[in-house]
Amino acid sequence: MREHVIVSSTTDSEPTARELAAQAVEARLGACAQIVGPILSVYRWNGEVQADPEWRLEIKTAADRVAPLVELLKAQHNYEVPEIIATPIEGGSSEFLEWLVNETRAG
Repeated sequence: MREHVIVSSTTDSEPTARELAAQAVEARLGACAQIVGPILSVYRWNGEVQADPEWRLEIKTAADRVAPLVELLKAQHNYEVPEIIATPIEGGSSEFLEWLVNETRAG
């Protein structure tokens, strides 16, 4: 995995997404997070196709913080099977990426 990662998830409300984002940043498991929504998610659950509004949470982090961030999201999430996906960041502003790593370290 690359050195810098975006961990994304979805949830059913903006307040829940805000809480998950705040917990991740407070714990220094993510440098920052963006919340996008509402979006419409279409998926199959319990054998039926569903369509529901959701809010997407995107957390920028260092690769070595992904595993504990995933554990935090799984523990705090309100879904039975939450979407949690890690996508490597291929490049970008070196200053931002340095800040990202620094913010995921103990102060």
